[in-house]
Amino acid sequence: MQTLTVDLGDRSYPIFIGEQLLARPELFLPYLAGKQVCVVSNEAIAPLYLDTLRDTLRNTSFDSVILPDGEQYKTLEQLNKIFDGLLDRRHNRTTTLIALGGGVVGDMTGFAAACYQRGVAFIQVPTTLLSQVDSSVGGKTGVNHPLGKNMIGAFHQPRCVIADIDTLRTLPQREFSAGIAEIVKYGLICDREFYNWLSQQMSGLMARDTQLLSEAIYRSCANKARVVAADEREGGLRAILNLGHTFGHAIETAQGYGTWLHGEAVAVGMVMAADLSARLGWISAADVDGLRQLLLQAKLPVTAPGGMSVDQFLQLMAVDKKVLDGQLRLVLLRELGNAQVTSDFPLAELQACIIAAQ
Repeated sequence: MQTLTVDLGDRSYPIFIGEQLLARPELFLPYLAGKQVCVVSNEAIAPLYLDTLRDTLRNTSFDSVILPDGEQYKTLEQLNKIFDGLLDRRHNRTTTLIALGGGVVGDMTGFAAACYQRGVAFIQVPTTLLSQVDSSVGGKTGVNHPLGKNMIGAFHQPRCVIADIDTLRTLPQREFSAGIAEIVKYGLICDREFYNWLSQQMSGLMARDTQLLSEAIYRSCANKARVVAADEREGGLRAILNLGHTFGHAIETAQGYGTWLHGEAVAVGMVMAADLSARLGWISAADVDGLRQLLLQAKLPVTAPGGMSVDQFLQLMAVDKKVLDGQLRLVLLRELGNAQVTSDFPLAELQACIIAAQ
């Protein structure tokens, strides 16, 4: 097992990465606020791992809430089912919510924990590659709105993150690839050496080699932990974690939540961001093509869905948390391994990059 720390002073917390971690009560018990526990999971994950967790936490007052599976259910309506379960079973302020699932479950459980009785403890147990390397770390929680993704939420840090690599064995290939997109992102934004390593090891990662996966998850979490520690509430540096996300969220919203997986949309968004960076003369066309080839090797899309007009992209991108005083800001690449947030790009170049993506 490997351990990392997200350094946030008195709210610092560990990330545990390894195999067979769900069966280890000593990883959970020190981070429970009291005897009450409510595990939030979904219909796909609960049959696989809920009983293991129930046995691990057999000395607690154990409840569960099972949500439907899918991004389309990341809504206020479904969030209310968590509150219904907590209130019906009389959970108090010393309860601990445990998110057992992917990014949707983690975001919703964290948001519920931030709101229930004005804030209770929660633990992240991510079971997808994307959630293990990204959404479980950093305290961003929330739900989607029909007009914009993740526009309703709160910052609420977990007490710990327990990333059991064994759960990736049951992960469908499409979702596994979606997680690779976020791993590639870390190399692009702040770790050129890691990006080069991924370029060399992608075939082994796609074969789910345990040692390579462990290394990729650890390095991804280490990069995110460093950025979050420097800028917890996205006042500046943390925004680089959104490379490709403004384009990607537009795709997800336009296609209907759940039609494209988040990582798939981010993969296309990263290609679009790289293309715009090349048009500004910051990186080379060869860099953009190298990224495309790496993502294709990971079985990820590199072109936007047909039928999305430039105007539709721009309208949906305008509903983005990085928009400041009405001005669109994007995460672009000064070079591979060096991202920055900027609004300094010609509209014509942005429009050209959207057209080229289709």
